[in-house]
Amino acid sequence: MDLSGLDLDTWKTFFEENWLVLAAGLVVLLLVIGIVKTVAKWALAAVIVIGLVLYSGYNLQDLRDLGDKVRDQAVTAMAGEAAEAVYKDNGDGTYTVTTRNLELTGAKGEDKVDVAFKGAPLGSWSIDGTIRALIEGAKRGG
Repeated sequence: MDLSGLDLDTWKTFFEENWLVLAAGLVVLLLVIGIVKTVAKWALAAVIVIGLVLYSGYNLQDLRDLGDKVRDQAVTAMAGEAAEAVYKDNGDGTYTVTTRNLELTGAKGEDKVDVAFKGAPLGSWSIDGTIRALIEGAKRGG
């Protein structure tokens, strides 16, 4: 189970959604270490830690898979909703492009935009061909 490819947003989401399980695991771990005075203590502690790691690994993989699906849907929506995209110059050097499901916010001259899909932030994305086409189409249409 490789967890090295997960970004900070994935970890943050995992901790926000599973903080109760992690806190309970930590409390049980501390109780075991404090109460049990034998070698069994360390065996139980190892089992608890391994259980939490396995639990987090499966959940983090689910989050990564879900994030990939949402990104794919967002890119598909960009292509499908380009004709209805609206460009707005915010007057402070930034712009916003909106469609029915997407909102892109960026600064003029920069190569990244903040993307939100159906109101959920997806983070900063590099401007690739699909995003550039959406922005340019919105400028021409709006």
